[in-house]
Amino acid sequence: MITHPVLTRLAASGVKLGLERMQSFLVALGEPHRAYPVVHVAGTNGKGSTCTLVTHALVAAGYRVGTNLSPHVEHVNERFRIDGVPIDDASLVSAIEHLDRTRSDWSEQVSAAHDGREALTYFEFATALAFQLFAERGVQIAVIEVGMGGRLDATNVVYPNVCAIPSIGLDHMAELGDTVEAIAGEKAGVIKRGGPVVIGVMPEGARQVLERRAKAVGVPIWRPGPDLQRELRKGRWSLRTPEGRLDEVALALQGEHQGNNALVALGVLHVLRRQGFVIPDDAIRDGFARATLEGRLETPMPGLVIDGAHNEDGAKVLARWLATRPRPKNRILLLGMGRERDPLTVVGPLLPHFDEVVTTACAHPKAADPAALAARLQELDIVLAEGGPIEEALPEVYAEADETVVAGSLFLAGAARAVVRSGALQGITPGGR
Repeated sequence: MITHPVLTRLAASGVKLGLERMQSFLVALGEPHRAYPVVHVAGTNGKGSTCTLVTHALVAAGYRVGTNLSPHVEHVNERFRIDGVPIDDASLVSAIEHLDRTRSDWSEQVSAAHDGREALTYFEFATALAFQLFAERGVQIAVIEVGMGGRLDATNVVYPNVCAIPSIGLDHMAELGDTVEAIAGEKAGVIKRGGPVVIGVMPEGARQVLERRAKAVGVPIWRPGPDLQRELRKGRWSLRTPEGRLDEVALALQGEHQGNNALVALGVLHVLRRQGFVIPDDAIRDGFARATLEGRLETPMPGLVIDGAHNEDGAKVLARWLATRPRPKNRILLLGMGRERDPLTVVGPLLPHFDEVVTTACAHPKAADPAALAARLQELDIVLAEGGPIEEALPEVYAEADETVVAGSLFLAGAARAVVRSGALQGITPGGR
């Protein structure tokens, strides 16, 4: 899996919300994002899972599907998937270099007129790369995950056949606003005329914002309660939308919260079915049963859980899942987060489920120093220790704890997966027994 110098160079560009650069660059590319129907997925948590469920159901129904996810957990290839499989290195390198040549020509033209302020960001380049790859590969439909917000996100140049918003909570507040209503207003920007919207369970204020937006642009909105219903029976889901009912649904994705994502995904698929896509019930069941995603409640080894929970809602989901499992004698949270994150909002909901918190970090430029992270958690009533980098901390904690839970960042989840794959935990018995 690659690390390309073009992406490395663009990684320093930071976040620049807005659509003008993206629209201009896509014109230079020949507007590849208009070559196929699009499912557009926004929201706070659950976007990646919803995209993955929709993708696998469409693949099972016989469609060629391009899926654009962000961020990646371990390898940038994960952002660009054909039929659920990350793009191979050779194809990705070729696509990056082709796109960079176009970017260089385009940048020279627009920079001259705008004092050099028009360079693409990493996310904009990666999004355009996905659009181009999907057009070249002849996908029959693309499933596109929003990066941040919606209204000014680089993906919001598409005109979706259907959009989905599985959840809204407090996250990226510096950029999107400090209330769920303000954040909902930004995410509602993906709702456009001609594309119905399917939403999941969320705070009442956020739901009302989305309903007002759907009414303003004249599109139907399917929401939990009157339109969408779910019920868990002996480990299987019964899901209902205005298009019909689907029973005996098994999910490979772990956690009861995935029932909400599955219900939203089914709503998306049923909207597509109304639009003429042939998606049999058996294909949906098969796709949902096969859909998995990196860094979401993974249990790669006995006594080890890896999850990308990085905000309060994600932590609450992890806490609810842990509450359904037998409580081991000594469960340790191995926590690593971005510097911009508030660790108290993540650790708070998790406190009842852990005996100790050990801080760590992965090799990411935004990762908080373990010592600084531990200092911010001093006020909590829990055993607290400062650990080293994840490559050192995970084997040490894994040997001490009966169960180790790695959480706080998707990038940390990726680094933990790499430690497992390296064999560093082989021969270690959880809890030292």
